[in-house]
Amino acid sequence: MKEKIFGLMDDFSSQAHGASGYDQDKLFIMGKNDELFLPLSFLVKKTEDIKDVKDLQKVGFVCSSYTYFEFLPFEAWYQKTFNKKLMAKDKKMIKIVHFPDQAKISETVSVVNQIYEILKKSHVIMNGKNLPVQLGEWYAKLIFGLHQIKSSSQRGFDFYTENNKKVEVKIDWHDATGPKGVKIKKSLIELSDYTIIMYVAKNFTIRDIIFLDSDFIVRKYSTKGHTIFLKDSDVGNYFFSKSDKHLSKVVNTVALMKFSSPSFAMKLSGRLKDS
Repeated sequence: MKEKIFGLMDDFSSQAHGASGYDQDKLFIMGKNDELFLPLSFLVKKTEDIKDVKDLQKVGFVCSSYTYFEFLPFEAWYQKTFNKKLMAKDKKMIKIVHFPDQAKISETVSVVNQIYEILKKSHVIMNGKNLPVQLGEWYAKLIFGLHQIKSSSQRGFDFYTENNKKVEVKIDWHDATGPKGVKIKKSLIELSDYTIIMYVAKNFTIRDIIFLDSDFIVRKYSTKGHTIFLKDSDVGNYFFSKSDKHLSKVVNTVALMKFSSPSFAMKLSGRLKDS
């Protein structure tokens, strides 16, 4: 499928499409490099097995806001292809669907873990919170087919499902959850529809996952303060390692197995279905 898409991309970009209406698309697929793109509506029209972006996410594509990329020659491609400039107001609405090299990323994660161990033993670093958080968020985006969009209310990015439901993604980077549990701001849960907790081990693999309705968390675990602590003993029945209740939310099963720890992967084996 991937090579077929890239082939269509070459054909599409070889000619102008000024009056085609494809310039109104909000979803564009990026090619092997970051210089060629393809409107999703064109791909849907040309292929029978792709109906929407979720079909691409199932095979490893990731959807991100255009503003997520620090540099992307999409604007130049857009002007050349449609003979018009990309307006600032449209940039905020556009999403880029791209195909990350999961094999290289998996290999790199292993190397990064080795480097962190060396730096920790040499007392060069004390923690690496920023990297694990961003990596865990990337795992969530890839596995659940989330759309990452620049936040309108704060610095950073928010996550949404395909049907525009807001998701709060929380990363717990430990080999075991602390006695107090995972700390989450109550206000962030109240502003979201779903809450995902990615339990990332110290070696950067996924050791477990929780996917819950946010209003359920507020009703069941809410406290008088501004913080909610989700202890393993309280939410253990909802771990993916134990429960099938929310496994249907997984869009990319291959990615989940690839980035899971061996023990977590064993617990998931045979229970996942291609949705």
